[in-house]
Amino acid sequence: MLIIDCEKCSGCGLCESSCAFGAISVQGECAVVNEACTLCGACVENCPEQALRIELAEKRLQADADQYAGVMVFIEYRHGQIAPVSYELLGIGRKLADKRGVLLSAILPGGCVTPHADSLIAAGADVALLVEHPMLEQFREDIYAAILEQVIRERKPEVVLAGATAIGRSVIPYVATAIDAGLTADCTRLEIRDEDGMLLQTRPAFGGNIMATIECPHTRPQMATVRPKVMAPAIPDPTRTGEVIQVEMDPQFLRSQVEVLETVINTEDQVNIQEVEALVAGGRGLDSAKGFELIRELAGELGGAVAASRAAVDSGWIPYPHQVGQTGKTVSPKIYIACGISGAVQHAVGMQSAEIVVAINRDKNAPIFDIATYGVVGDLYEAVPLLIKRLREIKK
Repeated sequence: MLIIDCEKCSGCGLCESSCAFGAISVQGECAVVNEACTLCGACVENCPEQALRIELAEKRLQADADQYAGVMVFIEYRHGQIAPVSYELLGIGRKLADKRGVLLSAILPGGCVTPHADSLIAAGADVALLVEHPMLEQFREDIYAAILEQVIRERKPEVVLAGATAIGRSVIPYVATAIDAGLTADCTRLEIRDEDGMLLQTRPAFGGNIMATIECPHTRPQMATVRPKVMAPAIPDPTRTGEVIQVEMDPQFLRSQVEVLETVINTEDQVNIQEVEALVAGGRGLDSAKGFELIRELAGELGGAVAASRAAVDSGWIPYPHQVGQTGKTVSPKIYIACGISGAVQHAVGMQSAEIVVAINRDKNAPIFDIATYGVVGDLYEAVPLLIKRLREIKK
């Protein structure tokens, strides 16, 4: 944490002007830091009075770390279906487990989950841990966290993975805090380091401007949430065999502080840009909401859906469910056509796994061309109508 010694601070303001994140302000005769601080150290270096310093917490060594082994995946189950991200996690979990030479287990809490055990084994799990109880029919954060905490303490997995979804982001930090383990959120890449078997967890940092690789060397399990659609699910193998275990939980773990009155599925906006094979995305270069009429026309010819950059969403041209990027959704369609999108890192991290990327932009130096399979330098209002016309000719 950043410590400010007000007895030494002269209130000169150099720290405030040198902070790139707006985390320091001078109030009265002393500087004050807020939650935006990233501990970059620029203020410490620039302080002429040496009134600022960074103090790091002491490293905590876990005595029984060598007793942890195996990879565990939290399976997300809602409305009678397993979330697609869970199969993606089993895909990467299988690779991590094979690299470490350990078992891959899948824990599935729910009201009636036994029929799904075979699909978990087929997707790569060696062990399916089923926690079945009527109280688990509805998601309650405190019950799910208590169950996961207990199972982790008993089985001692070395790695625990979950989806970076609304449910995963809610329950996994709860569990990590309870068991005092390290957690990396919103990962886009996971791999095992050869020399010591450490889990290397890569995620966007500093607003998406860099990709940071994080490790948790001193605590177990190593926990990570993974963005949907960044990992490839394993091809199901119906011939795989594995162990199915019905986990019995003490009734005390099934008591909740939450009462679910009603669950409502939103039917107003059926946009699911993560499940289509063709996406046409519009950005700031459209200049107005009217530009999305052209985007929708092209998407319709491709049998795809409409996506957008954050700039277009923030401008109010299109609703948030269409947003791709670090603060939106991660997609991996067969073809992604970016129209008027510059291709900043924050957007690229959400679509760079598309099989084919077509970029249309007036600026030949736009970063989007660095990741594009095909690039068109020109006005999208000229290029897109020509593309629509050509598609219709081919269809005829």
